[in-house]
Amino acid sequence: MRDSLSLPVSYREEAPLFIDPVLFQGVAMRRIFAYAIDVLLIAMLGGLAAIVLGMIGILTLGLLTPLNVFLLALLPVLYHAGLISYYGATPGMSLLDLTVRSTADGQTPDPLQAVIMTVLFYVSVAATSWLILVVALFNRRRRTMHDYFSSTIVLRRSRL
Repeated sequence: MRDSLSLPVSYREEAPLFIDPVLFQGVAMRRIFAYAIDVLLIAMLGGLAAIVLGMIGILTLGLLTPLNVFLLALLPVLYHAGLISYYGATPGMSLLDLTVRSTADGQTPDPLQAVIMTVLFYVSVAATSWLILVVALFNRRRRTMHDYFSSTIVLRRSRL
């Protein structure tokens, strides 16, 4: 007898996504260098934004300065989440042949997934002084905790 509240679910009989070890070779070191490139780009964008927002602050006699500080603090999250959800990688990741994919369907993460990944990265790094990233050294796919919690994975783009 079938329960009237449950719907039949069909599962595809396919191989799991992203099991080839070639996809993960060198990912840990590439992520470190990609993040360094992204930090430099964020710093340049932040400098330009600080100049523009500083001028706006002067023009408004300081009334918008608290909003400017909030916008500058939000810049790294917007940078990472926006680029990862739209392109599947930040410029640093693209330069180093990395891409971010959703573990659910293998596509680029949707915007919510990218925001979760980015916020969890910054919160966990701030709370543990980068120690949380050691998790990537103890699994074959080189996934970090924010990858697990956001259901994403970082792969070599050229090997897909």
